[in-house]
Amino acid sequence: MLTFEDFNSALESLELENKPAIAHASLKSFGAIQGGAETVLNALLTSVSGLMMPTFTYKTMIAPEVGPPNNGLDYGKQRDLNRMAVPFRYDMPVDPLIGMLSETLRQAPDAMRTAHPILSFAGIHVGEALVTQTIYSPFTPIGWLADKAGWVLLLGVGHTVNTSIHYAEKMAGRHQFVRWALTRRRVVECKYFPGCSDGFEAIRPDLEDVTRRVEVGDSFIEAIPLHSLLQAVETRIQEKPLALLCQRKECERCDAVRAVVRGYA
Repeated sequence: MLTFEDFNSALESLELENKPAIAHASLKSFGAIQGGAETVLNALLTSVSGLMMPTFTYKTMIAPEVGPPNNGLDYGKQRDLNRMAVPFRYDMPVDPLIGMLSETLRQAPDAMRTAHPILSFAGIHVGEALVTQTIYSPFTPIGWLADKAGWVLLLGVGHTVNTSIHYAEKMAGRHQFVRWALTRRRVVECKYFPGCSDGFEAIRPDLEDVTRRVEVGDSFIEAIPLHSLLQAVETRIQEKPLALLCQRKECERCDAVRAVVRGYA
C-alpha cells in the first residue's frame, strides 16, 4: 500500500522548484493508497507553491435546437441530455470523469473555486490565477501559471486529459466552440469552449526532452514545464494545422476544425 512518504519522495525527485502546478490524476492507476486522495493531495501541496485542478461540471450543459454553424454540435439531438441538465452551483461536485483528486481539492477548507458554469477550476494558493478566469476566457488561469514558471503534473494519466493543451490550441488560433449552461437565473452562453482531446497524446514526442518521470506503485507521475508545453503545442499546430486532432469517425468537433482549416466553413 502506497503512503504519503512514497508520493512525497517521488515528487521531490522531480525537482519542481516550489513552483505552482496544474495537476490531472487517476488514482486508481496507482493501486492501494493509504489515506486515499487526501494523501496524494497533501503530498502535492508540500511539493509545489500552489496547486490548481479542473473541476468541470458537464451536467450543466444544454443545447439549443438551432445555433451557430460549424459548432461541433448536432442541434436538435440533445433533448434527452437537456432534460437531465441541472443549474450550476458553486458547491456542485466535480464531474466523475475528472477524478476523485479534483473533488478532494474542491472540498478542501482553504480551496478557492471559480464560477464558470462548465469549466471551473479549484486551487489552493493560486488565487491570483483563478481570478483571471471569465466566462469568455476560461483557460487564462493556465496562462498565469505559465508566467510563473509552473508545471503540468500528470499522475497516472496521459495527455488526453491535459487541459493546458486546450489553452495552447486557442493561443495557436485553432477554431473554438460555443456551448450553453444552466445557472440558477438563466442560460449562459460559454464561448471559447475547447475541442476534442482524444488526439493529444500525439504531442508526447515533442516533449520528451523536457518531461520528467518517476514510477510510483503501479503507475507514474510526469512533470512538464508549462511554458514548454504551450510552446510545443503552438508550434506543432502552426506548422501542421490538423495536428492533435483525433481519428475517430464522426467526431463533430475535430471535423469542424478540419472544415475550417480546409476552407469549407
